[in-house]
Amino acid sequence: MTFPQAVLSFAVVAGLLTLVPGIDTSIVLRAGLTRRRAAAFATAAGVCCGALAWGAAAAVGASALLAASDIAYRALTLAGAAYMAWLGASLIWKTISRKGAAGPHLPADPGPAHDGTLWGSWLKGAATNLLNPKVGVFYVATIPQFIPAGMSPLAMGLLLAAVHGVMAMCWFALIIIGTGFASKWLRSPRSISIIDRITGTVLIGFGARLALEPH
Repeated sequence: MTFPQAVLSFAVVAGLLTLVPGIDTSIVLRAGLTRRRAAAFATAAGVCCGALAWGAAAAVGASALLAASDIAYRALTLAGAAYMAWLGASLIWKTISRKGAAGPHLPADPGPAHDGTLWGSWLKGAATNLLNPKVGVFYVATIPQFIPAGMSPLAMGLLLAAVHGVMAMCWFALIIIGTGFASKWLRSPRSISIIDRITGTVLIGFGARLALEPH
């Protein structure tokens, strides 16, 4: 795929996953509801910095693997495509299996709160993201799939992580500014199910396309 196609395709996947309520959304939402707006933005910035660190780590790993073996890199590509398809199927299955059960809720706030300084808020956001292995798995599985031929894996990986960070920051800003509406919408079982189904379908499609596309 070309450079614009790679960036746009990754932005679609990352954007949809950003909308899925998770632990990062939870801590930003709670900061917006219970603390001053500056602290909420600091928490969101910490989350995005943590994601950038994960992206850099995944890009360095992909770069080293590509230099070592084309076969190993292709194996990582296929494994990543399979992971995306599995993640998509899991999201769709989750919307089916929870029918008739109690609606999903945002996860509980992890651990005790940090101090009330902006640095403490940033640290909480960064630590929450860095200690979440699902973020690392996502980047390791997806970033290698969106590196066009001839592009530096490290540079492209950092760019894609930055794109994800900007999109996430925009989403968090909407949550922080409209915390009252956002909290109700994010907790709605119907809204969560719609997001999960759309995201799951897109992930399965991307996984299939990447598995069949020569790298």
